Amino acid sequence: MNKYTDHTKKYKGSKYQSFRWMLVATIFFSIMGLSVKLCSSDFNEYELVFYRSFISLIIIVVLMQMNGVHYHTKYNMLHFTRSFVGFLSLLLFFYAITQLPLATSMTLNYTSPIFVGLLIPLLMKQKFQVNKIFLILIGFVGITLILKPVFNDNFLAGLLGVLSGFGAAIAYIMVAKLGQLKEAGLRTVFYFTFLSTVLSFALMLTQNIHPISFDKNLLFLLILGFSATIAQLAVTQAYKEGKTINNAAYSYMTVAFSVIWGILIFREALATETILGIILIFISGFFVSKK
Repeated sequence: MNKYTDHTKKYKGSKYQSFRWMLVATIFFSIMGLSVKLCSSDFNEYELVFYRSFISLIIIVVLMQMNGVHYHTKYNMLHFTRSFVGFLSLLLFFYAITQLPLATSMTLNYTSPIFVGLLIPLLMKQKFQVNKIFLILIGFVGITLILKPVFNDNFLAGLLGVLSGFGAAIAYIMVAKLGQLKEAGLRTVFYFTFLSTVLSFALMLTQNIHPISFDKNLLFLLILGFSATIAQLAVTQAYKEGKTINNAAYSYMTVAFSVIWGILIFREALATETILGIILIFISGFFVSKK
């Protein structure tokens, strides 16, 4: 067996391995969104972000101790910026989930690959590719179609859902930068969950805090925290083992799973414009992630 064949088998193995990690990540990200929706009648978005972040923080601290990962970093400002932008994106995302159908809110957040395709040439001083511009425009047409049915009911939630996708795109670019600097993935997740826990708790104090009952509420909150953590760790492993462009395309499986949850559990009936918008965003995000 020659070197070329060995290299090809190694690449295919890492490709399918990263796909398996992304499959795990997208399933659990969709479960996270489902948990937020199930808890939305009992808790506000500040509380949901806090419980999601606090549970994840505990798990991440334990994993850092087990793996000997230190808290000290040389990139304090980069971590702070990434974590703060990520926190704002998460807050807007959770608010959109509480106000909109699950499939709609998840799709608006997953406009992030479209914004990544728009931002990278600007931030990295690269030339825009004509086909990428066309795909990005298709994505924005999809966003418009999704926002149209909710314009009269809750346009603000739809707009904030789009902004959550924009914030996530900036956060992803910063995470990629930290990865290039060889920063430990657990440390990156730690600073994000730590800052999100602190800021969301401060916001919680400005509102009436809803008590946690020891029934389905506690169960859903635990599922929220654990599913978010599993998804975060799985996606980190996927980006470590596979190509970024492939993983960005695989991430759209979350939208598909969320549509299924919305139909089966919440009996969500999506408008024709919304369905078409989801398809256009899916196509745009999938192909804009390709070279």
